[in-house]
Amino acid sequence: MPRAVRGLLIECDPSIKSMILKYDEERHDYIVEDLDDENHLVIKESQLENLKARLDHDLDEKIMQLDESESE
Repeated sequence: MPRAVRGLLIECDPSIKSMILKYDEERHDYIVEDLDDENHLVIKESQLENLKARLDHDLDEKIMQLDESESE
């Protein structure tokens, strides 16, 4: 019997979308449907907060790396 998964439509930059796609390759935890080539995804509603936290963490790390390389 099919099961329904509650999802949210999100729109994001292509760079953020590529990060989410990479995360989802590991365990298929986030994406319900990739809607187009540019910037629309349907993600699992239950994973929204986890996804936001992971993106924030990774983006903060990238910004710190850029700041460190500019100060050298």
